[in-house]
Amino acid sequence: MRHRRTVLSLLAKRGTGVGHDLVNDLGPTIVDALDDPSVVEIMVNADGSFWLERLESGIEKTASVLKPKNVGRLLRTLAAVRGAHLDATAPILECDLPGYRARVEGIIPPISRAPLLVIRKYRLVTYSLEDYRTTGRLRPIQADALRDGIRQRKNVVVCGKSGSGKTTLANALLMEKLRLGSTRERIAILQEKLEFGWRGGNVLSLRTSHSMDLARLLETTLRLRPDTIVIGEVRGREALEMLKAWNCGHLGGITTVDATDVGSALVRLDRLAQEAGVPPQPKLVADAVDLVVAMQQTATGRRVQEVVRVEGYDHDHGYRLREI
Repeated sequence: MRHRRTVLSLLAKRGTGVGHDLVNDLGPTIVDALDDPSVVEIMVNADGSFWLERLESGIEKTASVLKPKNVGRLLRTLAAVRGAHLDATAPILECDLPGYRARVEGIIPPISRAPLLVIRKYRLVTYSLEDYRTTGRLRPIQADALRDGIRQRKNVVVCGKSGSGKTTLANALLMEKLRLGSTRERIAILQEKLEFGWRGGNVLSLRTSHSMDLARLLETTLRLRPDTIVIGEVRGREALEMLKAWNCGHLGGITTVDATDVGSALVRLDRLAQEAGVPPQPKLVADAVDLVVAMQQTATGRRVQEVVRVEGYDHDHGYRLREI
């Protein structure tokens, strides 16, 4: 009920009944899932089946079924709240969920058979590296290597498929950095969505907008005297500026990238850098990135698959990697 009141109080200021419509259209099934701290993702398929992903146990189908017409009504109401356009000519809705730290991805016909919905909750309350170790999701030797890397201001890339837990681990690394690092270290956090949290420290947090993408935001940030640059997820030409910054004294960086394993992550970073109009940059990647952590989503939850040190690059053998 606390979250329902939050939504109502937030939207009542608009002076319309749309806020009340949104609360009603969310319904108790979705609200209960939003209020459950163990749930990280809520999924409603076109057939109305209701799926939840929990950090510890993975994805599970529930007994609940939501009517497609109700899901469609929810998406239309949410579009009205956010001032977005949603119909057959613009059948995709991407936005934050008012009153919650969550992101909505909604799709309606004709590109889906019936309305479908995915809500990903931002986990600003993070697990620590010690939590990963004690629950068996990170081996002790890997935890020690990551902690040492953070202490020595190494640049870390966390990779994995979508939903594998990259951001949650990156948050744990950021919290470790704030715990172990100097209070004078100025940390710039750049993100598209509010997925990174922090407590204390000399932290500068910036978000992208329709007029300011990550590449341009990073260029601006470099003039704000950051010691360390943390990027929520690298997915475009901003990779080049990040690698250059990491390689030129902005140490202790953290980012995530969509890739299934360590080798693929390094190749993807290179390809993303090339979107800035430069030739392949494998040596720049190897010089800038110190550690790569590969996350894996298993039937029993998300865990660290491997932690690898990047020790260089040569044309004959490619990236030189050493697994921890």
